[in-house]
Amino acid sequence: MRCDYLSLMKDKATLTVAFFDAKPYDREYFEAALSGTSDVDIHFHESRLDTESSPLAQGAAAVCVFVNDRLDRPCLERLHAHGVRLVALRCAGFNNVDLKAAKQLGIAVTRVPAYSPHAVAEHTLALLLTLNRKIHRAHNRVREQNFSLSGLVGTDLHGKTAGVIGTGKIGRLVAEILKNGFGMNVLVSDPYPDAKWAKANGIKYVTNDKLFAASDVLSLHAPLTPETNHLINKRTLALMKPSVIIVNTGRGKLIDTHALINALKAGRVSGVALDVYEEEEGIFFEDLSGTVLQDDELARLLTFPNVLITSHQAFLTDDALNEISRVTIENIRHCATSTPYSANTQLA
Repeated sequence: MRCDYLSLMKDKATLTVAFFDAKPYDREYFEAALSGTSDVDIHFHESRLDTESSPLAQGAAAVCVFVNDRLDRPCLERLHAHGVRLVALRCAGFNNVDLKAAKQLGIAVTRVPAYSPHAVAEHTLALLLTLNRKIHRAHNRVREQNFSLSGLVGTDLHGKTAGVIGTGKIGRLVAEILKNGFGMNVLVSDPYPDAKWAKANGIKYVTNDKLFAASDVLSLHAPLTPETNHLINKRTLALMKPSVIIVNTGRGKLIDTHALINALKAGRVSGVALDVYEEEEGIFFEDLSGTVLQDDELARLLTFPNVLITSHQAFLTDDALNEISRVTIENIRHCATSTPYSANTQLA
């Protein structure tokens, strides 16, 4: 679809954008990116976007949304009725948007396909090292003046086998760091293999099942598709070594949480580090301290001493936030002026 809603700006020098699920860091970086300009006017809303909150977009030509905003057909129809003609995702994922409905309604959808793969790759390694060497537990002990080392035994990564699912920009970086930085044997899996890259780095493509069976460390970087939904499930967990460490900084629904909990209870998994969770909407990015957590499966995960969870913060670096704000605003401006731009930013 061609970004073209110039008619909305005929008598306006400024394009109005309704910005949903706004956090303090969003305001800081987007306001800095717009400093000294007046062609884009952002109205920040703390509410997540869904059908009920869609009236907040009245008078806006575009909405700027994040991973937990829900843009299904009813929401998009409401937005269209309010005059919205662009959905600007400030993230790479887009499974929360009904692209078919957007196209039928004439609403363009853009995204930020690669804000900082290094940010996510480095957080993946931070989670792996923290979990493996039990740094989070050691930190808590020392703060209580407990300097005992009992229960803090980790394992060398050097010489072990790492499996990486998904060899996009982030997956490749993780694979290269594990291979070249830690001296691990690295197996990868992807429906679109890059044999040249793999050969240059001494990395081998294998089937998912072979990767699951061989890996001491499993890192997930696949997009969420019907084929990858619950890729980690009862059957695939049974293929893995009991010593496996699973790290997921990709998509929450790559893992069947119920099956994972059963595997942890049975001692079939050595450790799990998650930056994403399949039912994170309404939980991650929010301060729920002082309340009772209503998600029983997440609450159960938090009871395991060998589970480490961060709340979808892998992207959260100064570099990434600068790039997200820059590219998102660039997408909005290009759509407003119908200027051609990189096709991989536009989805519908």
